[in-house]
Amino acid sequence: MQQFTVPQFIDVESKIIGPLTVRQFMIILGAAVIIGISYKAFDFSLFLVVSVLSLGLATLFSFVKINGRPFHLFMLNAIQTLRRPGLRVWNNRLMVADVGVSDLPAQVAAPTQAPKIYKKSRLAELSLVVDTQGRYKGEK
Repeated sequence: MQQFTVPQFIDVESKIIGPLTVRQFMIILGAAVIIGISYKAFDFSLFLVVSVLSLGLATLFSFVKINGRPFHLFMLNAIQTLRRPGLRVWNNRLMVADVGVSDLPAQVAAPTQAPKIYKKSRLAELSLVVDTQGRYKGEK
């Protein structure tokens, strides 16, 4: 039987220049290009502002880790979290817009009876119906 080596530590980036990884080197190189262009294009005071900001952002995105994750992944996760709704509501019913009316059973397509009014709490029974995904119909 042929043996294969299984790679270990696949989440560790390879170092190219000293302690710098490819990602860190490219970010710092991009900041250096921005600083060089701003030196040629702007006066000295604006050059200082642009260079301090770009060097700070490059350092932040290159070297800072939050919870063991690189900062750019932290920022992506934060943006995704802010864009998603905070409250999610589960709805087990089929929507008429999702399914054609002819595909629905007669009871769902045209309900004829009024909703039932219950006198005592049926929370345990309803949670059992939800947990079994409707297989348990409840007591009649």
